[in-house]
Amino acid sequence: MITTDKTAKEIFFEVMANPQRVPFGFGNKAVLINVDPQKAYTRTDLYNTAYETDPNQLDYVNQLARGFRKLGWPVVWTHVAFLDSAEDAGVWGTRTDTPDSLQNIKYGSDRAAFDERVEIEQGDVVYTKRMPSAFFETPLQSLLVWHQVDTVIVTGGSTSGCIRATGVDSLSRGYRTIVPMECVADKHESYHYANLTDLHLKYADVMNVADVLAWLEARASDKA
Repeated sequence: MITTDKTAKEIFFEVMANPQRVPFGFGNKAVLINVDPQKAYTRTDLYNTAYETDPNQLDYVNQLARGFRKLGWPVVWTHVAFLDSAEDAGVWGTRTDTPDSLQNIKYGSDRAAFDERVEIEQGDVVYTKRMPSAFFETPLQSLLVWHQVDTVIVTGGSTSGCIRATGVDSLSRGYRTIVPMECVADKHESYHYANLTDLHLKYADVMNVADVLAWLEARASDKA
């Protein structure tokens, strides 16, 4: 095992500056999966469970969603919510029981509601999930097969939790997987950058959102 005194952030930017892997790259058609941009995780002014890495994150997510709709490509939003009994949280709901505990994000609650800043439009797909990956026990896989996509672009949070789980599941299902770095967030920069590094080295292409937007614009121009 290599040891170092460098921070996770320093290691991440070193990796990004010195490519060690051939990129998966973009395919022919993509889906945008926006993981849990709900108040429990975005409203730092309301909830201890919320976090922010880039203050423009949700604006970038909205820009991506507009680009996808322009192409007629699927836009997916997920959020977490549980029954009042929390029995659908399973063992995940057994570690703590405070107002901030995961299983206390109830259906219909303010914590479960999408942040008012995200632009969810008619035709977008909304799934409720109960575990980290957006693929786990949701109809997402069937949606991607129907739309014949080969590329998955993931935004949201947290980088070390649901983004990582979704990215690993996406790669495991054979999809080219892209993570725009300004579009994901976590509670602590150490978790955030360590998991971006791991995703980039193993499971996904971590990219600047500007490059993803440029690809969407180029595809729209080709289609015009």
